[in-house]
Amino acid sequence: MGKKKRPLPETLGLPSGGVETHAHLDMPPLRDDLDAVIERAARCGVSRIGQVFLGPQAYHAGHAAFAGHPGVFFLLGTHPHDAKDLTPDGLEATAAAFRADPRLRALGEIGLDYHYDLSPRETQRAAFADQLALARELDVPVVIHSREAWGDTMDILSDMGFHKRPLLWHCFTETVARMDEVVAHGWMLSLPGPVTYPKNEALREAAAAVPRDRLVLETDSPFLSPDPYRGKTNEPALLGFTALAVAALRGQEPAALWLEAAANAERFFGL
Repeated sequence: MGKKKRPLPETLGLPSGGVETHAHLDMPPLRDDLDAVIERAARCGVSRIGQVFLGPQAYHAGHAAFAGHPGVFFLLGTHPHDAKDLTPDGLEATAAAFRADPRLRALGEIGLDYHYDLSPRETQRAAFADQLALARELDVPVVIHSREAWGDTMDILSDMGFHKRPLLWHCFTETVARMDEVVAHGWMLSLPGPVTYPKNEALREAAAAVPRDRLVLETDSPFLSPDPYRGKTNEPALLGFTALAVAALRGQEPAALWLEAAANAERFFGL
């Protein structure tokens, strides 16, 4: 017998109106087929996509490609991997972009990554704090990246006064206890494709327990594809598989979870 065919995302039956909160459509291979990627997402019920630019250079090089796609909104921030390259001029370029472009809806993804340490940790912490200060100055929401750096991330957010400020924890893969901490601060969290992996028991427990008004969905395309596309290039059209898994964990109807998460994203990003 042959291998079982993967279900097509178009067959999941989710309604139009879904929001994909975090994708890197300017990265290969997605950027090479951008129009088709966005059209496939629309056929799968994804009406809005958050395109994440990793620094002002990426933004200036790539934002014009989305001129014909009004359903795409933008995030911009210097990733912790690139913290060593963030200069005062880079901060000012980020600020200028936000002041000029209403499609920029949040500053991110910013934060700390102690898994790869592609920038020195002290440099990461300084860049994180500088960008949090900029977000306060601009009065825009923040989307953070934190990997193997929970304590320092929380300490910096506390020191910078981000309790109860608009903040979204991108690619949340933590425990129920840490989910409770995020929620206690008034923040939101975004669930990615790995919540579909059966062995991710702690994450799946957290996904089941997130308050309904704090949950959004993401792909982090082209990374972190959900089952049954694990190991393949991720794209916004696959967001529905994450939605179905989360709905099952929570005992919700998939369409209801889909639209509820979308409404949360619309509120957070001011869409």
